[in-house]
Amino acid sequence: MAKVELKQPIVEEISGYIKEAQSVVLVDYRGLTVEQDTRLRKQLREAGVTYKVYKNTMMNFAFKGTDCEALTQYLEGPSAIAISATDATAPARVLGKFAKEADKLEIKAGIVEGIVYDAKGIASIATIPSREELLSKLLGSIQSPITNFARVMNQLAEKGGASDAAPAEAAPAAEAPAEEAAETPAE
Repeated sequence: MAKVELKQPIVEEISGYIKEAQSVVLVDYRGLTVEQDTRLRKQLREAGVTYKVYKNTMMNFAFKGTDCEALTQYLEGPSAIAISATDATAPARVLGKFAKEADKLEIKAGIVEGIVYDAKGIASIATIPSREELLSKLLGSIQSPITNFARVMNQLAEKGGASDAAPAEAAPAAEAPAEEAAETPAE
């Protein structure tokens, strides 16, 4: 079997991942301990990100003719690739957060929704919250005025109920002296 035939399935695997990807991030993982690498892989897996280490030549072949072709200039030294088909910011967010605690992890570059970013660009994308976080913040800001309005209405209803009860109790007391006053002149 020729070497090309052995490499073709790997190139097709990479191509399959990047074809459906919303974001692709290249990193240099040199210097990570096994424990750090295991934690990184676990965090990426939990975020729905595919993380693989491939030879640069394999990635180079897979990138040809795709949006990722612009990443070929960053394929120097050991490279790992993080790919997400569902959340455009997930790879950058997880890798950026992990790079703060493991200074050996170096983000090289990436593509998010078809736009190429260098390491600084990916670092700024890493600060963007996930879609779910943004939606929950939006929902919270929409619900906040409604919730506050409901609280105010509830407090008004409670005060209104207490003030209605107070005049009702005060009225019989006010009537009693009037009856006594009315009885006194009649005697």
